[in-house]
Order: sequence, then C-alpha cells, then structure tokens
Amino acid sequence: MSASCETGTSAKITATPRHGDPGDPGFTLTENADLKSRNTFHVDARARRLIEVTHAAAVPRLMTEASTHDIVGEAPLILGEGSNTLFVGDVAGTVLSLTLRGIDILDDDGSRASVRVAAGENWNAFVHWSLAQGLCGLENLALIPGSVGAAPIQNIGAYGVEIGEFVAHVECWDRLNATSIRLAASECEFSYRDSIFKRNPDRYIVTAVEFDLPRQRELHIDYAGIGDELIALGVTKPTPILVAEAVKRLRLRKLPSPAVVGNAGSFFKNPVVATSVAEALKQKRFAIPSWPVDSQSTKLSAAWLIEACGLKGYRDGDAGISDRHALVLVNHGNASGPQLLAVARKVADAVEQNFGISIEPEPRIVGATFR
Repeated sequence: MSASCETGTSAKITATPRHGDPGDPGFTLTENADLKSRNTFHVDARARRLIEVTHAAAVPRLMTEASTHDIVGEAPLILGEGSNTLFVGDVAGTVLSLTLRGIDILDDDGSRASVRVAAGENWNAFVHWSLAQGLCGLENLALIPGSVGAAPIQNIGAYGVEIGEFVAHVECWDRLNATSIRLAASECEFSYRDSIFKRNPDRYIVTAVEFDLPRQRELHIDYAGIGDELIALGVTKPTPILVAEAVKRLRLRKLPSPAVVGNAGSFFKNPVVATSVAEALKQKRFAIPSWPVDSQSTKLSAAWLIEACGLKGYRDGDAGISDRHALVLVNHGNASGPQLLAVARKVADAVEQNFGISIEPEPRIVGATFR
C-alpha cells in the first residue's frame, strides 16, 4: 500500500507563468488533494499533490523544467475521470490530471473524417458529438464512462466493438525519451482491454487521440441484446444514433450508475483460454457463454462464472457485487479501497476454485496488487 498523505484541508495553488508568459501557464497545483470525488468508486484517498493540466504545452514544461520536475516526480500517477481506478491507499507522490479540451476535424473527404480529440474530453460526449456530425462506428461504445485520453489505454470496448478499430494516431509525451510523439495505431499494440500504454504506465502521457471515422458502416446490432432493444423501441430501420440509444438503455438497465452506487463498470475481464479448456468445461455440462477469439483460443463470460459461484449480489458491509450485473464491483456507501479489493479477490478465488479459471481486473489498482 502506498504511504498515506497527511490529512487536512487541501490547498490550491495557481501556478506562476513561465518564461514571462503573461497568460495562463496551463496548469494548477493542489497540495494534499482529496481524490474521493475524482474516482467513481467514491473511496477516500488523498494525493500529496494534484496537478491539473489545461494546456498540452504545459506537459513538456512540467516534465523537463528544473523548477517543476521535482514537483511532478519521475512517475506521476495519470488520472482522467477516475472511472477505471480503484484507490487502495493514498498517493504519496503527484497525481497528474489532464483536463485538455478540444475537438477538431482534421480532414473530411465526404466518406470518412479524421478527428483529433484532446485527452480531457468526456468519452460519451465525444461519441454523441461524432454521431451528430453524421459519423459512425462509435455508437456501440455509448455511455462508457471516462475520458478520451483513457480510452486507448484500456482499448475500451463494448457490444462487439473496440476503440482500436477507429484510432488513427495517439499523441503523447514519452517520458523515457523526454519528447512528444505521435504513435500510429499499429504502434499502439491494441489487444483485448490492453495496449502499449497500459503495459507501460510510467512511460506515456496521452494528450490527444486522432480517430478515423466513416460516414457509412455496417451496424453491429447482433450482439448482447442490441437487436432486441431496437425491436422494443419499435425501430425497423436502425441508424447509428438509434443503436447508441439502444446501447444506452441496455447499459442503464444492466449497470448501476456511479452517481448512485460507486463502481467502475465491469471490474473483471472476460478470460481468454485455450479452446480445449473451453470445450472441457462444456463437456462437464457447464452452459458457459463463449466466443471464439482465433483457432486456438476462446473468450469466456466472466459474469457467468461469477454468477455460477453464487456471488452475484454478494455483499460484505458496504463492499459487494452488484445484483444487476455480476461483473460490477460496487461501493454501497462507505466501503474503503481495501474492503473493495478484498471482495474482488474473494470473487476471483471462488472462480479459480470452482472452474480452474483465472479472472483479472480491468481497472487499475492503485496502492496494491491484485494477487
């Protein structure tokens, strides 16, 4: 667990302009910052200091100038909207929060558009912005919480679509080489809920994402109830906007709102196993949902595994598993980070003991390791 910070009232300091710039220096600094409102689990946590960056140009200054480098430290914790983070302790160093804003169409040939989005933009708001522009592809990813900058790190996905399919480039600060870089999608090494950014959390600071979005595309409506939801809406001719509405309704019905019950959405990743392992489970008459990944591997439903262990709706104090969806770890009120982690470990242990399958968390755990 990370060392605890001193308790007390947070003190916010506006940074002094650098290089004689009479304007906004692009960041503010808060000492002993309260992070409870900055994570969707709503757990108590503090950071020794919080730096909020509002201009991309401030990132290289913060990371390289002697006057600020010691404040930031070698490996600050990068925090977006806190929708993919479980704090299990306070942050002894610096939290860097990028609140950069801006959406720009770089090119549009009538059939596809290249769109650059600053890291601090809200993901769901951007999805709806893209649909309003007549662009498609992101409709299945509506209502996913978090910021645009966090999206490629996790390679977010839902209802059969992953963001990596539409990323053209990711702009970031490379801490290893102390330079700004622009990585092509092929260099991001996207895979299921994974990327080069997630595997190297202390190296890259994502500042913007460039998307390649089409104006026409076959809709993905045959996954996890979207088609049925469209029928319930009376839709006979689906459009991307209507698919997004169906996805929104599905998510609101199945997943608890973080504004009501603290959570980070799906906490566990669907495990990918050898196809022979999946077949062996089915031979034991386990009706576990599965999806082929390739000729040798199969993805299994983590929700089914957890529910089969009798843990859907499980609760230990204020920490528990949602009774609406078995993948969702929830804070019913005043659960601490360690209490939530204990429940998550209990769930993973039960799945391992009953099925011999290892399940891993999607969110980042700060202050502890999962195993």
